Amino acid sequence: MPIDVLIVGQGLAGSLLAWELIRQEMRVIVIDNGRENASQVAAGLINPVTGQRLVKNSDVLDLLPAAMQCYRVLSEVFQQHFFVALPMLRILNNVREQRAAEQRLNQPDYQAFLAAYPDATDAIKAPYGVLRQAQTGYLKTGLLLAHLRNFLIAKASYRQADFNYNELILHPNLSWREFSPKHIVFCEGHHANQNPWFGGLPFQPAKGEILRCRSAAKRPEQIINYGHWMIPMDAQQFKLGATFQPGQTDTRPTELAKHTLLQGIAGIMPGLMPIVVTAQHVGVRPTTLDKQPFIGSHPQYANLHIFNGFGAKGSLAIPWHAKQFVAALQKHALLPIAVNIQRYYETHFLR
Repeated sequence: MPIDVLIVGQGLAGSLLAWELIRQEMRVIVIDNGRENASQVAAGLINPVTGQRLVKNSDVLDLLPAAMQCYRVLSEVFQQHFFVALPMLRILNNVREQRAAEQRLNQPDYQAFLAAYPDATDAIKAPYGVLRQAQTGYLKTGLLLAHLRNFLIAKASYRQADFNYNELILHPNLSWREFSPKHIVFCEGHHANQNPWFGGLPFQPAKGEILRCRSAAKRPEQIINYGHWMIPMDAQQFKLGATFQPGQTDTRPTELAKHTLLQGIAGIMPGLMPIVVTAQHVGVRPTTLDKQPFIGSHPQYANLHIFNGFGAKGSLAIPWHAKQFVAALQKHALLPIAVNIQRYYETHFLR
């Protein structure tokens, strides 16, 4: 069966890329094993200013409008509310963060994202102060992926299968099983380190655990960011997350992560206690050495591509990068240098 693009992986990267390709009237097949992936359990946070130094994403003026437009269109098409806009209260944890906050509040290019928050109450323990972050929220990733999967199935663009690399024929024409694609794009998350063509890229996978909780106490209606985070849900429920364990790729929940998350929120908001944990989820983030995505084509096999490595910023970054990747695939534009895997050709690929 001749097609334009075969995508391996139906996480957020593969799903949104497939959506963009189909909108460009390209014939797409997504291959996925049907098992739970990191995107399905991810919090889907969108937060343009992150880290202890409160650094604004350098591409946020491109990424944020593209993400909001993408999720708005998806909501209209599927008649579902996928993105929840919520302000975020950033708890400053030490003098260093306090000084960084003072500096950022005086910078004009941060004023659309950060503001002083003098209204903190005794319910939040924040001796170093609180910032209010704007243009933040979270994506209901599990709900969105379920709708996109059904969309792909309805268009005969989805196959549930394990992708066996040994079944891929490169010469004289590209083919996998019954499909003859012009291009194959690997969107495999942290499993890409096993990929025979792209596994040499410097992935740095990190295990993360998230708790779904409830409490009889009144909880804030904002996202609380204190190193970890709390996301308010419906009916006094909320999520706590996420732990960060570099190099860990197993998906077993741990008591240590549960204890760490509960102890953290108890120190910030003791009034929420006692907390009942109703679920514990585990995912492995496909993070990268330089914190930039891995996007581009193999140096020897130009019709093999990767679209991966978005880590914890996927909800913000994927929509814009999907548009750039499709434009590059159609020879309409070049990929941004910062994300193009050409930056690793000399050290991680065939010379």
